Amino acid sequence: MVVHETPGVFVEETADPPTPGAPDRAVPAFIGYTEKGNARTPTRIDSLPSFEQIFGTAQPETALTVSVVATSADPAANRAADLAVEVLLNEDGRSRHILYYALQLFYANGGTAAYIVSAGGFTSTGPLLADLEACLEPLAAVAEPVLVVIPEASALSNADFKTLTDATLSRCAELDNGFAIIDAHDRANSFGSATTAVSAAAANFRDQCTGTSHLGFGAAYAPYLATTLGFAVDETAVAVSYTGDGALQPPGLTLAGLRDADDRAYRAVKAKIGELHPVLPPSAAIAGVYARVDAEIGVWKAPANVPVAAVTGPIIEFSPAEADRLNTDPLTGKSINTIRRFTGRGTLVWGARTLAGNDNEYRYVNVRRFILAVRASARRAAERFVFEPNEAATWARVRASLEGLLTDQWRAGALQGIKPDQGFFVSVGLGSTMTEQDVLEGRMIVEIGLAVVRPAEFVILRFAQTMAEG
Repeated sequence: MVVHETPGVFVEETADPPTPGAPDRAVPAFIGYTEKGNARTPTRIDSLPSFEQIFGTAQPETALTVSVVATSADPAANRAADLAVEVLLNEDGRSRHILYYALQLFYANGGTAAYIVSAGGFTSTGPLLADLEACLEPLAAVAEPVLVVIPEASALSNADFKTLTDATLSRCAELDNGFAIIDAHDRANSFGSATTAVSAAAANFRDQCTGTSHLGFGAAYAPYLATTLGFAVDETAVAVSYTGDGALQPPGLTLAGLRDADDRAYRAVKAKIGELHPVLPPSAAIAGVYARVDAEIGVWKAPANVPVAAVTGPIIEFSPAEADRLNTDPLTGKSINTIRRFTGRGTLVWGARTLAGNDNEYRYVNVRRFILAVRASARRAAERFVFEPNEAATWARVRASLEGLLTDQWRAGALQGIKPDQGFFVSVGLGSTMTEQDVLEGRMIVEIGLAVVRPAEFVILRFAQTMAEG
């Protein structure tokens, strides 16, 4: 800034403020129960330690069956020399509060910033529809989170899941800025079980998404994922059966007590517990994939054909025919994006459709998210012209600002064409987008057209065999 020493009139030239770039489109709002923290207050975190500091960790598991059998003993030390250890987790008794594990999966797959909306403290009964649905309302107060992820919806009944899904999609549409990542769900034929009746599960899930007007504001994924994460365990509440000649057998022995009674056996049990890994719905991992693809390439790139980290694989190996039926449904759309394992390539996200799978405009996740990103950026760029004179000079500045923004997106590869005007147009002015009445009533109307790139979902290779001549 020039410092003037004497009074007078001075003229300085300044450029218009820079056009704001596209905002971060991969900031999710995670809804679920937490160990501590203020309920229904959207809180920003930047890492897993940040979450732990504010909200705590996982609800410790207690539904473990631990058996230690000494096959021989060392009488001098009164310790088991050879141990047979068995640890089983009762899936029906598992905690349904999985938000902490979901956050681990999110950060393992490239997640950065996120918002947490706590539904309250841990319960003994599991997630409730009323608690989770009440957490949608506070999202209207914060502009940054644009993805909505509710992993604990997987514990709801079909009826409650339907209610929550419809409410989530409606909320995303009302915010005009949100996109829901949904775990395909059916309690009768769970996508969390390797014995799922896939066709029945898909049909039931599609019935649960009954709305039609907001389907383009969300995408569904299946199946659940076998992770490499570890369980939190309440060692004071896990009973241990410890038998064998010469081995310690105090009544009411717990895992915490075993640590003091026989450290070697305790470490053997802990090693066995470390071999147990939670099976989780995929939404949190997908949110991390969105963040990773956005950072490496851009929001306009389909978040598909990319690996999922911290997993050993999907718990259901869909056949090609099953994957086809999940990806497309000629009657309802309501595509379910599959996660599949490929030899030599690992576990990949193998779909990029929104729930509006038959929609010509918003069929693809990246197209919907890119349009939302452009709308948000254009809104920010135009805000500084509010109360400016509604005349030709202002219109020219608005057009230049928006064209600058879209040219950057075209150069990045988000828009079609070999020239910018083949990828977009911006129109504003009297006689084109506004009438005299619009100007008199203070309305400045801008029209933006976009030719968004779409993914090559079906790559068709045609081979022709020709006979040698001569």
